[in-house]
Amino acid sequence: MPPAAPPPISRRLFVGGLAGTSALALGGCGPSQRRAPPGRGSIRVATQLSSTSDTLDPAKGATATDYTRHFMLYNGLTTIEDESLAAKPSLAQSIESTDRLNWFFDLRRGVRFHDGSELTSRDVVHSLLRHKDPATGSKLAKVAEQFGEVHADGKYGVRLRLTGPNADLPTILAQSHFLIVKAGQASPDGTGTGPFRLAEFQPGVRTVGLRNTEYWIEGRPRLERIEVIGIPDEVARVNALLSGDVQVINAISPHSIPRVEAEAGCAIMASPSSLYSDLIMRQDRLPTGNPHFVMAVKHLIDRPLINRAIYRNRSTIANDHPIAPFQKYFNAEIPQRTYDLDKARWHVRKGGLEGVRLPVYATPAANSSVDVASILQEYGSRAGLNFSVNRVPADGYWSNHWMRHPMTFGDTNPRPTADLIFSLFFDSGAEWNESAWKNERFDKLLVEARGATGEGLRTEMYGEMQQLVHDKCGLAIPVFISLIDGFDTRLKGMRPLPLGGFMGYRFAEHVWWED
Repeated sequence: MPPAAPPPISRRLFVGGLAGTSALALGGCGPSQRRAPPGRGSIRVATQLSSTSDTLDPAKGATATDYTRHFMLYNGLTTIEDESLAAKPSLAQSIESTDRLNWFFDLRRGVRFHDGSELTSRDVVHSLLRHKDPATGSKLAKVAEQFGEVHADGKYGVRLRLTGPNADLPTILAQSHFLIVKAGQASPDGTGTGPFRLAEFQPGVRTVGLRNTEYWIEGRPRLERIEVIGIPDEVARVNALLSGDVQVINAISPHSIPRVEAEAGCAIMASPSSLYSDLIMRQDRLPTGNPHFVMAVKHLIDRPLINRAIYRNRSTIANDHPIAPFQKYFNAEIPQRTYDLDKARWHVRKGGLEGVRLPVYATPAANSSVDVASILQEYGSRAGLNFSVNRVPADGYWSNHWMRHPMTFGDTNPRPTADLIFSLFFDSGAEWNESAWKNERFDKLLVEARGATGEGLRTEMYGEMQQLVHDKCGLAIPVFISLIDGFDTRLKGMRPLPLGGFMGYRFAEHVWWED
C-alpha cells in the first residue's frame, strides 16, 4: 500500500497573517515533537512563492515553484546533477556534433509518458520548436531563436541545426524550460516522462505528484508522494519546518539559520551561488535613464554592509555584472566598485538630479530587497536623492510591478553558463532584459562568443561583456546570495547544487525518507 499522505495543510498557513509566529505551533523537527508525522515516503515542500500564474508548461516557468514542479513531471534531453554543472545525456542517450552547429540526438528507447505513450522524435521536435511560436509565450524564446532547423531522423533520431555554432547547447537544453512535452499539446497538462505523475494542481494553492511506478530510470524516485505549496513569508516558512507541517523549505534568511540549527532533527544546506537580487533602473524612463543617475546609485551601494548586516557574511560581493567570482569566465580585472559618496554627489550634480524624488518598489519576493531599498533611501539622502520605499506584497509582484516602474528589484536564479545569463537578461531583445538596456557591441560579442573556438578568445569576449554591463547597464548587483534550504534530517540525499534551491529544483527524484 502507498504511504499515508500528510494531513491537509490549513489555508491559513499560506495566505494572510503569515508573519506572526502564532500561525503555527512551534516545536522541533524530531519525531516526538512533530504535530503530524508524514507517512513514510510522503513529504510536503514549501517554496517562497505560489500564485494563480503557476503553470504546468515548462516553457512558461518563471519561479522556483514552477521549476520544482516541472522537474517532477518532465525530463529533458540532457540533465545537470552535480556541482560540475556539466550536462549529461538524459532522454537523449547520445549527442553528436562535429562543428557545434549541427547536432544529432539519439533518443532512449522504451521511455513512456505518464499516459503510456512512447517518447519519440516527434515529441522532441514539437517541444523544441514550440519555443519559436509567439503563441507559446516561452520565457526562453530569445534563446530558441538559435534553433534554425529541427526535424526528426527516424523514430528515435532528432537533428538540430543552429543559426550559429554554440558549444553550450547541451547545457542549454538541460534548463527546465526545454523539458520535453507530448507532441500536439499546445498547453501541456503535466503529462511528461518524469519521476512523478500529476495528481493535483491548483495554481496558487498546491501541486501534488505521485511516484511514477514505470519511471525509466531504475530505482527512482524513492518518494511516494510530494506536495508543493507556497509560503511567501520567510518567518512562517521556517515555522512550518520547525513544527513539522513541511519537511523542506527554501530561501531561508541568514538571520533564521540559528533557529533552524538549534532544533534537533532539522538541518541547513547552504551553497554559494550566482543568485542575485538586482536594483533595476529602467533605461527607457526618466530619471533612471540618465547615465549619471545610474552611476550615482551604483556608488551609493555599500556592498560590505549588505553582506554583513543583511546576509550575515553568507553572500559574495558582486560588482554590478552577473558573473560571480567562482564562475567560469569571471573577469577579475574589473576594479571593484565601492561606496563613494563624493562620486555619487558629483554624478547627481552633473546630471542635474538634485532633489529628485522617486519611489523604489521592493518586495519580499526579491531576496532582501526591502532591506536594501531602506539602505539606499538613507544613503541617497546624503547625495541629494530622495527615495521612498514602496513595499508591495510578494503575490502579484512579478506581474504587476517588476520592470513596470522606473526602479524595481529583480531576483535572478543561477544559470550554468555565461551565455545563458547574458542571453536571457542582457541581450537587447531579451524578454527579461530588466533595464531595457541596449548595446550593439554587447549583442555582437554575445553571438560571436558562442562560436569562438578557443577558450582564450571566449574568456576575452565574456570579460569585455562583463565590463560593458558594469560600466553602462542600468542594473546594480550588490552581492551574490548563497542558497539556504532547510530540511528534516530524515529526508536523505539532499546535497548542494548551485543552480537553485532544492538541488537546483531537481531534488524530487533523488531523495528518500528514513524514519
